[in-house]
Amino acid sequence: MSLANAPTPLTTVLIANRGEIACRVIRTARRLGLKSVAVYSDADANARHVREADEAVRLGPAAARESYLNVEAVIDAARRTGASAIHPGYGFLSENATFVAACERAGIVFVGPPASAIAAMGDKSAAKARMDAAGVPLVPGYHGDDQSDDLLKTEAERIGYPVLLKASAGGGGKGMRVVERGAEFQAALDGCRRESRAAFGDDRMLIEKYLTQPRHVEVQVFCDGQGNGVYLFERDCSVQRRHQKVLEEAPAPGMSETLRREMGEAAVRAAKEIGYVGAGTVEFLLDADQSFFFMEMNTRLQVEHPVTEMITGEDLVEWQLRVAAGLPLPKAQNELRIVGHAFEARLYAEDPEQDFLPATGRLERFNLDLAGAGLESSRVRLDSGVEAGDEVSMHYDPMLAKLIVHGDDRDQALATLHRALAALDVSGVITNRAFLQRLAGHTAFQKAELDTRFIEHHFEALFAKPALDEPTYASAALVALEVLRNEADGGSLWARRDGWRLNGAAQVRIALTDPSHATDASSSDAIVTVLAERHAGEAWRLHVGDVTLEGQLQRLEGDAVAVTLDGHRRRLLARLDHATHGDVLVLSDVHGETRLFWRRLDAVDHGQHEVDATLTAPMHGTVVALLVEPGQPVEKGTPLMVMEAMKMEHTLNAPADGQVGSFHFAAGDTVGQGEVLLEFAADESGG
Repeated sequence: MSLANAPTPLTTVLIANRGEIACRVIRTARRLGLKSVAVYSDADANARHVREADEAVRLGPAAARESYLNVEAVIDAARRTGASAIHPGYGFLSENATFVAACERAGIVFVGPPASAIAAMGDKSAAKARMDAAGVPLVPGYHGDDQSDDLLKTEAERIGYPVLLKASAGGGGKGMRVVERGAEFQAALDGCRRESRAAFGDDRMLIEKYLTQPRHVEVQVFCDGQGNGVYLFERDCSVQRRHQKVLEEAPAPGMSETLRREMGEAAVRAAKEIGYVGAGTVEFLLDADQSFFFMEMNTRLQVEHPVTEMITGEDLVEWQLRVAAGLPLPKAQNELRIVGHAFEARLYAEDPEQDFLPATGRLERFNLDLAGAGLESSRVRLDSGVEAGDEVSMHYDPMLAKLIVHGDDRDQALATLHRALAALDVSGVITNRAFLQRLAGHTAFQKAELDTRFIEHHFEALFAKPALDEPTYASAALVALEVLRNEADGGSLWARRDGWRLNGAAQVRIALTDPSHATDASSSDAIVTVLAERHAGEAWRLHVGDVTLEGQLQRLEGDAVAVTLDGHRRRLLARLDHATHGDVLVLSDVHGETRLFWRRLDAVDHGQHEVDATLTAPMHGTVVALLVEPGQPVEKGTPLMVMEAMKMEHTLNAPADGQVGSFHFAAGDTVGQGEVLLEFAADESGG
């Protein structure tokens, strides 16, 4: 049935969002015969969703408040293009009851629930009370109107630490802190309120008992305008950092059919209680004893919805558009089945080694080589809002893409995830790809021993520096030799840097070390020197310490290479990463990623590296607060200032003992990555 002939005719859909969800909706709308309209800010003028849409309308400047959160501008764009419906994606205006009401007044269909349902769940405190009355189990907590500091602290003590502070109007991890003890409460409350005001214009807080080993299990629900409601089973989203999900899977491991049915029916009951229509997610905490507690309901499509699509074979965006057109749900509960297992890995522009600081830059490469990795397109999906050449800015969420895989069972799906992550070629911007590989490869994750503090519990193992062996250093040296050869100018012997000699065997000494030691490559104990001697033709003899290996490198398609050492051939992805240093080699395979700074030994700077007495910005962002005064003595680790980037706050601490000199920026100023934020006063003691 054409949606133009549906009870509520749809012909043109405007997507009030950006990134991968906007691209996904555009493609689904096109398949259903609908015209698509994109909206964009100045920062996204050439973004992928703008390039793919049939039409696009500028909303305003880069700041979300002046573009994607500007209700009047979005409604005006819909009027100008004759859009019959607006799909909100997720984030921005997707759970904004005022925006839904504005769509209704303009005679435009909102692809989502009515304003009343969003309002009912948008206020987390009121939602808890309503769910309690409906018989949905709740975590012990405080959801009251009295928001005084003293009362909130008293309630936290009554509930018992640890507690979770949450923005009442929040979501997506914004305005949320775990507080372990009373001494930390006030600082955490202040930070949550700042984030909540910035993200939602509302600083009210609720407090919940923080369960120490719960799983985060959510149920996908769908309701239509005829009173029908179904659940499309559950997802486990326990692996999180800063309360934002990193790895999700469906179905949740270890779920009995009885528990699945009880949670699913409770979720549908919660949705019907508020008159819900469309796609929504009811989130639960599942304790070790299999008891579950209502957390919140996201009144929109979730980022992780593709894993549900993979195991059910249903297109949830198509369901959204059909329900918005007044059609009934495509299937009843007894027609829905789980087939196999699926994972989703979120690829973020961030540096896990630097406390997940968001990263910016230009994507030099962005590609998933399915054929080269032996992967089936029906089993692997990359949902992305970026392409090679795109800029990653500081203004929006750092998620670049979602890698979704399917298998006949969990083990097969996990094996496919490993192979797909290894085949994902991203350079130019620091990402969490290698961290995702370590997560998925961790023994506890493989055994499905999950809880919401998984990363904290396994922090040492997840961030341990891998012990590199001689073949790894030899492989890196072969890649470096290939780089040197490619830098030759037109084949001139005088321009070559690969150790060519007249009447002599080619010899090159290559220094290799972890990128964290790159500023002092001559004195670091972590340096490994490889002496490479040309052996015969393209073959090299490589000396790594006391070990000698016969090696050869063969270039394959793209960034793939075949490295052969003593007759053992391995296929790797090898590239230079310019996101941090120009001479960082990145080698990756199904086992993970290795990053090594390299130089010709005769090019190493032997000068002593001096640390500047300054604090520099680790990312592009905005200064939120200055926490110390000029002239104030500080100890190493003392919080100095707060920055905000990609909708999250980051506290910058003193790198060493010292005395504050002068700040170069004030609260509210925008700063670029690497700019000097603060100078420390000179040491006048003569030490």
